[in-house]
Amino acid sequence: MTPLQKSILNAVKRRPMTLRELQNNLQVDNSRLRTTVSAMVATGELSMRNGTYVPGFATYENAAAPNTIPCTLVKLAARFGFASRDDGEGDIFIPGRALHGAMPNDKINVKLFDHPRVEGSSEGEVVEVTVPNNRFAGTVCLSEDGRMAVEPDGCRDVKFLLAKQGSEGVHLGDKVGFLITHRGNRHSDHRAAVVEKFGSSDYASECAKAILYGRSVRQEFPPEVLEEAHAYDNATIDPAEAAKRLDLRGIPIFTIDSAETKDIDDAISLQKLDDGYELGVHIADVSHYVRPGSALNEEAFERATSIYYADKVIPMLPTQLSNGICSLNEGEDRLAFSCLMRLDENGEIRSYKFVKSVICSRVKGVYKEINALLEPEEGVDLTDLKTKYEAVLDQLPTMDELYRKRLVLRKARGAMDIESNEAKLVMDENGRCIDIVKRDRGTSECMIEEFMLLANQCAANAGRTNKAPFVYRVHEAPDAEKMEKLSATLLACGLNAKFKNPIPTQLELAALLDETRGQPIQIPVHTGILRSMQKARYAPQPLGHYGLVLADYAHFTSPIRRYPDLAIHRILTEMLNGVSASQLQRDFNEFAQQASEKSSKQEVAAVRIERDVEDLYKAEYMHNHLGEVYTGTVAGITPRGVFVELDNTVEGFVPAAQLCKGEPQVIDGVSMLDPLTGKSWMLGSSMKIRVAAADVALGRIDFEYMVE
Repeated sequence: MTPLQKSILNAVKRRPMTLRELQNNLQVDNSRLRTTVSAMVATGELSMRNGTYVPGFATYENAAAPNTIPCTLVKLAARFGFASRDDGEGDIFIPGRALHGAMPNDKINVKLFDHPRVEGSSEGEVVEVTVPNNRFAGTVCLSEDGRMAVEPDGCRDVKFLLAKQGSEGVHLGDKVGFLITHRGNRHSDHRAAVVEKFGSSDYASECAKAILYGRSVRQEFPPEVLEEAHAYDNATIDPAEAAKRLDLRGIPIFTIDSAETKDIDDAISLQKLDDGYELGVHIADVSHYVRPGSALNEEAFERATSIYYADKVIPMLPTQLSNGICSLNEGEDRLAFSCLMRLDENGEIRSYKFVKSVICSRVKGVYKEINALLEPEEGVDLTDLKTKYEAVLDQLPTMDELYRKRLVLRKARGAMDIESNEAKLVMDENGRCIDIVKRDRGTSECMIEEFMLLANQCAANAGRTNKAPFVYRVHEAPDAEKMEKLSATLLACGLNAKFKNPIPTQLELAALLDETRGQPIQIPVHTGILRSMQKARYAPQPLGHYGLVLADYAHFTSPIRRYPDLAIHRILTEMLNGVSASQLQRDFNEFAQQASEKSSKQEVAAVRIERDVEDLYKAEYMHNHLGEVYTGTVAGITPRGVFVELDNTVEGFVPAAQLCKGEPQVIDGVSMLDPLTGKSWMLGSSMKIRVAAADVALGRIDFEYMVE
C-alpha cells in the first residue's frame, strides 16, 4: 500500500469524508487523489456511503469479533453462501443477510454464530474481506427495474448493474468478462464494468471462453517465455548431447496415443526373454530443455498442468516444446528418459534402471488401430494396418501377453477398476458440438495404462529407497465416516456391503465393483464408491496409493503436460549424476514441497474447468434435441428430484413434482417414494424422459418424466 493510500485510509477511519474533504485534509493533487480513490474503491479498500468515503470491506476491522476464522467464499446464491475454512476443517453456511456483499473467491474472515439454526452445523457471518476478488465472467441480463445488468457465472439470481462506459455494444444474453468497480455492503449495491466480450451465451465455445476468463486461466504465454521457446523453433537434438546418452535408436520403439494427439510424451518397447520380459518405457526428457530459473520453468510451475477441453488444449508448455522438440514424433530423433524394467515370467518386477537415452519412434500408433490388430474382426482386411506397423508388429502379441499377466496381478492385489463414463465430444467446423459418444477403453488403452503404471511405480521406488526429496502421487485410505455412509447406501441397494472393519479392504471394494459391472446399478455403485474415496493428490511423503494398492507411486510419464513429472525427472537426473542424498535434501526439499502443493491445487482447478466446459457442450448438443424422448438410468436421487443419465453420458434433472403427487420420501439416498400413489424410483432403474430444456450458459439440462 502506498503512503497516499495509507493516509486516505487513516483519514476515513476517523470519520467519513467527501473527496473535497480528503483533498483539504491531505493537501494532495486533485487528479492524483481521484485516481487513487477510484482504484481503492475498485479493490474494496474504500466504499462510498451517502456521498462520503468509508473503509471498504478489504480494510474493515472488527475489534468486537477477534475470534474469526480465515476462509474463502466458495459458493454464492441470492440468499446464502458457503465459505471454505482455510484450515481444511470444512465449510461454513453463510445466510444472505450475513454475507455483506462478499463474492466467490474472496478471502474473508468469518465469525461463527453461537446458535446456528441447525444444531451441530457451522453457520456464521462475514466480518471482513481481507483479499477481494473482483474479476468474474457472467451473462448480460436485466435488473428487476429493467436496467442492463450482469449475473456472475455460478451465482444464480445475483445481479449487478453495469456501468454505461464500456458496456456499449453489449446485448442481452452475451457472455462477458467484468470487474466489480464498486462494492457496497450488499450485493445489490455492487457495480460492474465489462472488460471482455465473448459472444452469445447460446454457444458453448463462447461460454467456455468466459469460464477461462472468470477463473484467471493463463492462456497466452508471456513474452519472455515465448522468447525462450523460439530458440526451439524447428529444433533437432544436439549430437553432442546424444553422444553422452544410451543410444536406443536401433530398438523398435513406438508410441500409442489417440489419433489427434500432438503432444506425445511416452513410447514403449518390449522384448521377450527366456525367463520373462524386458519392458522399456521411454519418456520425453523435458527437464533437459526446461531448466530451473528459466522463464519456461516458472511458467510451467504456475500452470502445473495442461487443460484439455472439447477439441482444444491450453498447454503447460509452448508448442515449440509440447508439439515439437519434446514430442516423440514418428521418425524423429529425440532425447528421452528411459525406465528399463526386467519382469519375470509372471509379470512381476525383478529389477529396473533409469537412463538418459536417445530414441527414434518407428511409428505413431493409434489406439483404435492397435485394438483392431490385437482383436481382429472376421472379414476385416488388415493389410494396410499391418504394413503401417510392420516395424513393431511382432511386439504386439507379446505386449498383450504381458498385459494379461499384469491384469491377473492387479486383480489379485485388489486394485479398483472403477467405470467412469467419459464422453467424447464431436465438433463441427464451427466448433459446435454435433454428437456425444461414450469413450470406450479397448485393450491397447488399458495396456498402455498398465505399462505407464509400472514406470511410475519404479520412479517412486527409486525416490523412496534413495531417501531423495520427491513428488509422490498419493491416495490415502477413506475415512470411516464416509465408508459408513457408503455401506448404508450399498445395503439399501440390496448389496452385501457389511465390511469386516470400518475401513474396507481394496479387495472387498473391488469385489463390489466387479459384482455390479454391466448391471443397471453399475453407475450409482461405481460413482458412490468413487465419491467415498479421498482425492488423489501430490505430496513429498511416500504415503502410498490406496486405490491402486501400491506402496510406491509417482507420476513420471507425462512431463509435457504435468509439472510433477517434470519435477521428479529433475530429481532423478541428479540421482543418476551421483549427487548424495544429503545434497539432494538441501537442493530439493523445499522444491518438492512447493511443487506438490501447487500441482495439487492446479489439478483440482483444471479438472473442474474441464468438467464444467464439458457440461456446456453437452447442453449445446441437447438443445438441438429438445422434445426428443430417451430412456435413461436413474443416477442420483435428492429430495428435489432425480438425475437421469443417458447412454451418451448426458445427465439431466427431473423435478420431484413431476414424479410425486404427494411429498416425496427419499430413502437412504437410493430411492424415492410417492406415498400417495405408491410409485417408487431407485438408483439404477430405467426412466423414460423427454428433453425439456437445455441452458448452455449454465450447462444445465432438464428432463420431463414420461409416464410409461
